[in-house]
Amino acid sequence: MKEIVVLSGKGGTGKTAVLASFAALAENSVLCDCDVDAPNLHLLLEPEVLETHDFYGLQVAHIDPEACNECGLCGAACRFDAIRDFQVDPFACEGCGLCTHVCPLEAISMRDRLAGHWYVSRTRFGLLTHARLRAAQENSGKLVMAVRKRAREIAAETGAYYILSDGPPGIGCPAISSLSGAQTALIVTEPSLSGIHDLERVLELCRHFRVRALVCMNKCDLSAENSQRIEEQCRRLAVEVVARIPFDPDVNRAIVEGRPVVETSDGAASREIRSLWEAVAAHPTP
Repeated sequence: MKEIVVLSGKGGTGKTAVLASFAALAENSVLCDCDVDAPNLHLLLEPEVLETHDFYGLQVAHIDPEACNECGLCGAACRFDAIRDFQVDPFACEGCGLCTHVCPLEAISMRDRLAGHWYVSRTRFGLLTHARLRAAQENSGKLVMAVRKRAREIAAETGAYYILSDGPPGIGCPAISSLSGAQTALIVTEPSLSGIHDLERVLELCRHFRVRALVCMNKCDLSAENSQRIEEQCRRLAVEVVARIPFDPDVNRAIVEGRPVVETSDGAASREIRSLWEAVAAHPTP
């Protein structure tokens, strides 16, 4: 089984468009959307939800008004200022539980907090695990672990050869959780100054976790100078640039239609993505 995670240093680089095309091109794969904060892979795959599961993140404090004598010790001890007028603000509570220890009457308890849901869905390209974290909720890395764990279980049950994961942008906890245990990270970048800066950060993340990184330049013809800088940067770091996708209006048209571009076009971008998939699939497992 080969796990391929598609990442980017920031949003809007075309990462999900590439992954959706991989889903259309790959055979015998399980799909996984690790962007649990702002998922959008489902927009291109039109999944039919088969399973829905609750996800509980950090616990939240609860004050029993019948047992509370309003001594104020809990509010004074809370460093997050989450307790005011003997009420807990669930959005400010970090779930540390200190208030339960300082309360002399044991009037405070910690309760599970529903932070989102994760799903198993059927798409025309195979099964997809994905999730949605509620607004202002924490533990997105833990939720990513849940969807990846289920994707691996499905791959083992069905004998799938690939797990194709659409990773979140950035280098935070969800991205770290997406990389854990993967064999290959395909980093999609674009020839802009911010793209170059963010690429450096993602490459450093991959090096830290010893995951082999490959680079795909999207819209590479928009800036020859910055594309050359990315080429030089990758050469210096011994990272292979496996694709140079030109700007192609067919990509935007495919997104508007809600379909992977390899399904709707045989233009320049579609041909390059097909070559990219062949290159990534043929890469030996480290």
